[in-house]
Amino acid sequence: MTPDVIPPDDRRAFVIFNPASGRGGGAKRVGRFLSLLEKDMPGFKHAGTSRAGEESVLADQAMAEGFNVIVAVGGDGTWSNVADRVVVSGRKDVALGLLASGTGNDFGRNFGMSMRSPDVAVRTLAGGVVRNVDVGRVVSKGTPVRDLGGSSDASSAQPSTGRHFLNLVGFGFDVAVIEDTAGARFLRGALLYKVTALKNLFSYEGVPLVLEGEGKTVDGEQLMLTISSSPYFGGGFLIAPDAKLDDGMLHACAIGNTPPFTRLSLFNAAPKGKHVLSPHVEMREGSRFSVRFSAPPKYEVDGELWLAEGTEVIVEAVPQALRVIVPG
Repeated sequence: MTPDVIPPDDRRAFVIFNPASGRGGGAKRVGRFLSLLEKDMPGFKHAGTSRAGEESVLADQAMAEGFNVIVAVGGDGTWSNVADRVVVSGRKDVALGLLASGTGNDFGRNFGMSMRSPDVAVRTLAGGVVRNVDVGRVVSKGTPVRDLGGSSDASSAQPSTGRHFLNLVGFGFDVAVIEDTAGARFLRGALLYKVTALKNLFSYEGVPLVLEGEGKTVDGEQLMLTISSSPYFGGGFLIAPDAKLDDGMLHACAIGNTPPFTRLSLFNAAPKGKHVLSPHVEMREGSRFSVRFSAPPKYEVDGELWLAEGTEVIVEAVPQALRVIVPG
C-alpha cells in the first residue's frame, strides 16, 4: 500500500455515528468516542444516523462542506456505505477514518483495529498515516433490502449501479445466515454469526450458479460463493487468505454443496484459511467476475443484503481507489 498524506494539522473531521451498529451496542459507545475525539481531534463535527443507509447521505453532505476526513463509527456495513460515497466522489483529498463499533469489524482487522482500544483508534485518526487501498464494485444493478426479516420486496428502496465494497460480495449460504441473524435476540458479534452459521450448515439446500472470470468456469450447485477484495468476513473467517488490499485483484471462493458434516469440517477450517486445501473448494483470482443464476439472486455486500435486478451479477476490482487512515 502506497502512503498518501493528509497532514494531521490539516485534518478536518466529520464523524458519522451509527447507533444501531453492533445490534444496538453502538449507541452505548457514542459518549466514550465523543470524549476521546474532543481530546485528540478538537474541532471535529458529528452526526448520528436515524435510519438504515443514512450514513451515505451524511458522508455526501460532509464532503460538500469541505471535510477531508470522514469517520465512520460502526461495523463493516457502516464503513462500507461511507467508503462507497468517498470513492464515488472521486476526491483525492478525502480519507476514510474507522472507529469500530459493529458486529464483525472485519475490514479493520487488516490494520489491527478493534473495539478493544477506542483510545488507540482515535489517536490513529489524529496522527495515523493515509494509505491507498483497493475496493471492489458491483457493476450490475441491485437494490438494498432494508427489511432483513426475510422479505425480498425491495420496491421501496432505491436501485443502485456500481456499489463499492470493502470486504466482499457473498451468495448462497452467506445470505441465509445474515437473514437468520436478523431474528436473533440475545447474541451479538462474531458469536452471533458462528451460531447461526452452524444452524444453517445442516439446513441450507445450496444454490446453482455459474461463475466466470479469469481461470476455469465454476458451474454447479454451491454451498456459497464469495468474491473478496480483502481477506476476512463473518467476524474473522479468513475466507480469502491470499487477498491483499493492494494487489488490484478480487479473490473468488466457491464452496461446493457438500453433506452437512463435510460442511462442518470446512467451517472449522475457515478461521485460519485452511478450507482452501479442500477438494470441495475452488479459488479463483481475477479483476472481474460474472455470476449467473436462474432467477435474480439476493446477495450480501459487506454484511448488508441486496437484491439483483437481473439474473447476472458482475463484480470488478477498483485498484487504489480509497484512502484510509491507519496506524503508522
